[in-house]
Amino acid sequence: MGWHADADDLRAYARGELEAPRLWSVDAHLIACAPCRLALAEAGDPLALDAGWARLDAELDAPRPGVVEALLTRIGVADHTARLLAATPVLRASWLSAVLLVLAMTVASVYTADSPWLFLALASLLPLAGVALSYGPVLDPTYEMALVAPLHGFRLLMIRTVAVLVTSLGLNGLATLALPEYGLRALAWLLPALALTTTGLALTARLGPVLAPALVSGGWVALLVVTRATTHGTLVPFTAAGQGVAAAIAVVAAVSLHRLRDRFDGSPSPSSITDFAHRSAS
Repeated sequence: MGWHADADDLRAYARGELEAPRLWSVDAHLIACAPCRLALAEAGDPLALDAGWARLDAELDAPRPGVVEALLTRIGVADHTARLLAATPVLRASWLSAVLLVLAMTVASVYTADSPWLFLALASLLPLAGVALSYGPVLDPTYEMALVAPLHGFRLLMIRTVAVLVTSLGLNGLATLALPEYGLRALAWLLPALALTTTGLALTARLGPVLAPALVSGGWVALLVVTRATTHGTLVPFTAAGQGVAAAIAVVAAVSLHRLRDRFDGSPSPSSITDFAHRSAS
């Protein structure tokens, strides 16, 4: 190292009297400098040294924030909220890459079939799928931890839902830009997407995080299959009337979700806690 901590600073550090920002500088320096750690061991009383070593251990053991978490904290998001968002499965590169690939293939199919209905159907469903994967036992590695954490379940749900919606709607919006010849029709996925997502969340309070989105997704696919078989023009969900119905469903589902918010604070079963502990230990 090109420099070493001052002897007076080390003595003050050992007595617990060194104040910030010099305290932070000495803490950071001691982590990487063995000679200064040796000098510190010779400088003060054992009790004060124990406190210093405890601070160093905490610094060394503290998890380093990832790129997403660091970016969120830099733009003003609270540390604990940034940590929750960074743990959201659909913010991982693998999920984002898969969604981009699927959207690109769907946009390409629009030019082949000369009809945007497949893109509209998929773009409407992606936000619901993202929320389902971000708040449930299927792919969320922190699901059991969230259940036993001292955090309101509805708040966690809303934090992750906002993250999923911002990401999914942003990706859908980028894909929509590749369909300029369809004008506003290319945005007809937006209201159905909100309706599907809010309905899935509202039903999750009663049916659970697996069955609810599965039923909503299945209902959406069935509706599209039936309307596709019986309609030769624009599919009903993407007409003006269908858009109005989707908006109304989204409002009703949002109100129901708010009224059922306390149901997201259910306690996990003992077996789920035991399984989580075994996975953490292994």
